[in-house]
Amino acid sequence: MSYHADLALRGGVAFLPGMGLQTCDILITDGKITAIADTGAGAARDNVDVTGLTVLPGAVDAHIHLGHGMDIARPRQPEDAQSETAAAAIGGVTSFISYVMSADPYLPVFDELCQVTEAGARIDFGFHFVIATEDHLTELPELIRRGAPSAKLFMNIRGNEGARLGLPGTDDGFMFRMLEVLAANNGLLCPHPENIEVAWVLRDRVTTENPECSDGLAAWNATRPPFVEADALSRATYFARVTNAPVHAVHTSSAEALDAALRQRQAGSDVCIETCLHYLTHDTQSTIAEIGKVNPPLRAPEDREALWHGIANGNIDTIATDHIHRPISCKDGGIWKAQPGFPGLDAFLPVLLTYGHHRRGLSLDRLIPLVTENPARRMGLGTKGALRPGADADIAVIDLNANWVVGKDNLGTDAGYSIYEGETMQASVIHTLSRGRFVLRDGALQGDAVGSGKYIARTLE
Repeated sequence: MSYHADLALRGGVAFLPGMGLQTCDILITDGKITAIADTGAGAARDNVDVTGLTVLPGAVDAHIHLGHGMDIARPRQPEDAQSETAAAAIGGVTSFISYVMSADPYLPVFDELCQVTEAGARIDFGFHFVIATEDHLTELPELIRRGAPSAKLFMNIRGNEGARLGLPGTDDGFMFRMLEVLAANNGLLCPHPENIEVAWVLRDRVTTENPECSDGLAAWNATRPPFVEADALSRATYFARVTNAPVHAVHTSSAEALDAALRQRQAGSDVCIETCLHYLTHDTQSTIAEIGKVNPPLRAPEDREALWHGIANGNIDTIATDHIHRPISCKDGGIWKAQPGFPGLDAFLPVLLTYGHHRRGLSLDRLIPLVTENPARRMGLGTKGALRPGADADIAVIDLNANWVVGKDNLGTDAGYSIYEGETMQASVIHTLSRGRFVLRDGALQGDAVGSGKYIARTLE
C-alpha cells in the first residue's frame, strides 16, 4: 500500500487560520503538516482518532526561564530542559523562548548552551539574551545573526539591585544605545519595566510600616505599584520610537501599564503587548501568600479585569507564563524574603481555556492566536503557531469538556508545585506533538521524545 503521510489525526475539530473551527483530518509527513483534508482522505501509516476533541496549534510561550536549582540564569545540564519541556508538553506548549542571563560574554558559551538544552529538550526552543554589559552590547549583532534577535533589558536593575542575579546595574543611556544596536540589526527589545529608584523609596516605607507583612501580596504590590511599571514602560517605548526599534512589552500586569503601552502605540511606537497567565487568574486578594510573589507583582482585582478587557477588545497581543522552576523552598521566609516567580507551563492551555473560554465566554478565535500565531509571528518563529500545510506539525489536541484537578501528581516541572494546585480545570491536553512526534500521547509523556527538541534560529519579519 502506498502511504501519503506518516501520521493522520482523524475526525477532530481543528482551529484553522482565518477559518476558525473546522472538522477535518490533518496529515503529517517528515514533521510537517502536508494537508488539511476532508475526513477519511489520504492514507497514513499511523492513524489517530481524535473525534470529539479540539485540535489546536501548539502554544508558543515566548517568556520562560530555564534554570538549574535555585539558579534561573540558564540550563546547566540536559535534565533542566528535560523536566521543563515535559511541563510544557503537559500544558500544550510546543515551543518556547527562554531568557539567558549572565554578566559574562555569551558567545563563548552559545554553542554549549544550545547543546545542553537540545540534549534534554522534548520540544523546540529559542533564547533571548539579557544585555547588561558593554561586552554584551558588542556581542549583540552576532547574537542576532545566530538567531536570537529579541534581547532583554532589566530596567529595574540599577545600582546593586541585580546582585542576587549576578548582574551589574544599567541606566537609560545604556538602554538608548542598546535600542540603537537593535534598530540597526533587526532586533527587538524586551524590557522589564520598573522604576526601581521609586520602588526603593516605597519599599522602605512599606517595610518600616509593616515589618511583619500582615497583608502579604497587597504589601508586595505596594512596594512596586502599577505607576512604577507604567513609567518605565513609557520611557522604553518612547525611546524605542526615537531609535526606530520595536518593543515586546513583557509581562504587562496592570491597567496603568497597559494604558501607557497603548498611548505609545497610538503615538507611533511599534509595541507588542504581552501579559502573563497569572495576572489574569490571581490578584492581591488571592490566598497563595508568598508563593504568589512575582515581579511585577500580582495586582488589584480591577487590574486583572482591565487585562481581560484588553484581551476581549484586541489590545493585548500575546499571553505567556514567565515560568520559573526554582523549588518551593525559594519561597521560605515570608513575603519579604521569598524569591519572585513561580512555574506556569504545566497548565498553560487548560488554565487559559478554563478561565477565558469556559468562565468568561471568550471565543477560541479571540484566545488562541494570543498563544500561537501572534507570539510566533512577533518572535520570528515562522514555521510555528498555525495549522496550515508546510508548517511544523506542532499540535495540541484538547478535550474542551474535561473535569480534572491540578495536583502534584500531574505536574512535569522539577519545581514540584503550581499556583493552580487544587483548582478544577475544564479543559485538558490529551496529545501534544512537536514536529509530528508525540511528546504527550493519551495524557502520558513519551520517553523517546527526550532530546528531539531543537534550537530554532529566529529572524524577525
